[in-house]
Amino acid sequence: MNKMDEIIIAAPRSKVFENEELAFQGTLQDRETVEIIATNIADSYIAIRRGDAEEQPKYKQPIPYAIIQRGDDIYLYERLSGGGETRLHNKLSLGVGGHMNPIDDVEDFGEVLAINLERELEEELIITDKDFKVTPIGLINDDSDPVGEVHIGVLCVIKVSEDSEVYVREVDQLAGWWISLEELKQKEVFDRLENWSKIAVDIL
Repeated sequence: MNKMDEIIIAAPRSKVFENEELAFQGTLQDRETVEIIATNIADSYIAIRRGDAEEQPKYKQPIPYAIIQRGDDIYLYERLSGGGETRLHNKLSLGVGGHMNPIDDVEDFGEVLAINLERELEEELIITDKDFKVTPIGLINDDSDPVGEVHIGVLCVIKVSEDSEVYVREVDQLAGWWISLEELKQKEVFDRLENWSKIAVDIL
């Protein structure tokens, strides 16, 4: 199946941001506003063909965006040319996640998000720590480019134990390694980060 024929979840932007009254750029961590926007997504999302959603900024596609942290280090990965999203090739990223699919017989949005994130982690990475916890810390929105304009990120942190290892499964699509926050902020690294990762660095 062509990836653009995949059935995903998207919510009308007008509902998500209450006709732009709740619109923001960058990260949003205010718990009350995050809850309102999350509830708006949960109450209004539909199942839609990915290709249709990608071409219509009137929809926002919620994307779980999980950052893996081990002590003071962050897991960084590079999207190689073998990956599917050509707009992000050779970019560096902190976030693991992807488009969310509707789940049969599951209506709770939080559960739908958790199931989709678990699938993404399983598909992309091997994490030796099996007891990690996923902590949502906010939302990411960036309308400055065509990719960000049609997505909204659910920003999460996954803290793994000091002796945990993380390995990339899709070695033709991704390469990954640990990096300190200090190194991450150096210009030669920071400038290669995809926009969402640049935004997320500011609150780590």
